[in-house]
Amino acid sequence: MTACSPQGQAPGGPGSTASGESRVVLAPTAGNRAKGELTLVTSADGVRITGTIDGLEPGTEHGFHIHEHGDCGTADASSAGEHFNPGGDPHGNPAIGAHHAGDIHNLKSDARGVAQVDTTVDGVSLGGPNDIRGKAIIVHASADDYATQPSGNSGARIACGVIPSAGS
Repeated sequence: MTACSPQGQAPGGPGSTASGESRVVLAPTAGNRAKGELTLVTSADGVRITGTIDGLEPGTEHGFHIHEHGDCGTADASSAGEHFNPGGDPHGNPAIGAHHAGDIHNLKSDARGVAQVDTTVDGVSLGGPNDIRGKAIIVHASADDYATQPSGNSGARIACGVIPSAGS
């Protein structure tokens, strides 16, 4: 088990709590401290993600994305691949214009290095079109600039967790 593949986070492992709901455990990549737990719930517009991430530098912003492969097995989480992008869109701000389906708003840590997550990712699902089950959620070292292609210049991957596959 590597630093970024916690027990139960391989595709098909435990974590699905109910139909339309999943739990994701984020583990730090090699040399990092960021970790957390997220709950993903189907909403009218997509998937709502809530939870807490700690071990961040106090008062900083971090890129936050859904990546194409549910694989956190490498020390730097590069095994998770690129951003989830079934539509072949350019990278961008999820609030305006074209963007990857996996583009999410930056996380902001408080003075203790903790980020509270409560966001909805529009246009994705837990089953059906643009299913994100079996994909990875990544926290990056730096803020996403929402412009640089192909991934927003958000730096190293500091935490990774796998969204459980169907039937998990």
